[in-house]
Amino acid sequence: MFAIVSPEKIHLPSGSLLRMPATWENYQNLCQQRGDNSIPRIKYRNGEVLLMSPLPKHGRDASLIADIIKVLLDHNKLEYDSFTPVTMELPAESGIEPDYCFYIDNWEASSGKERIDWSIDPPPDLVLEIDVTSYTEINDYLPYRVPEVWLFRRDRLIIYQLQETEYLRCSHSRYFCEIDIQELVIKYKQIAYDRNTSTAICQLRQELD
Repeated sequence: MFAIVSPEKIHLPSGSLLRMPATWENYQNLCQQRGDNSIPRIKYRNGEVLLMSPLPKHGRDASLIADIIKVLLDHNKLEYDSFTPVTMELPAESGIEPDYCFYIDNWEASSGKERIDWSIDPPPDLVLEIDVTSYTEINDYLPYRVPEVWLFRRDRLIIYQLQETEYLRCSHSRYFCEIDIQELVIKYKQIAYDRNTSTAICQLRQELD
């Protein structure tokens, strides 16, 4: 099945990625045309638009890893707010749609807000991205200065932390310094795929207790 992008319709087969030159106005029109749907995901950067239609694996992994983050935050008694889906925009510069956003240190700054002004409000403290189709680049988050980004790609979790003007790989999350997050995610992803997500999360809670 072919991809279709027209003023009347946007359709991408599952797992496909489409890249094309575009203006900021083109990007906004595509977002308006998509409406309240979450598919396809749409990104704007450097004068181009990227559209991606996720595979079921994408959503399953995003949900599982987000649940793991929530369990760990609860275990550490850290208050937070989380969002999905969410569109982050800096007019005429960038538009991205992370899989999950977590406000942890700055949860009070986002609490109760229906809209976030990404040019003045604090960014999420932690962002989760699942990349099955090479859609994500870590530098997409530089304009927003997100402190920590988790990128799950090819069944491997990579943790990036913002160091002044660039993202550097780190072995541990600043929120879970005592835990090998990469190993933990792989372990409970395997349980989820062997059984189901609820079993994986229940076992994680039991291990932490």
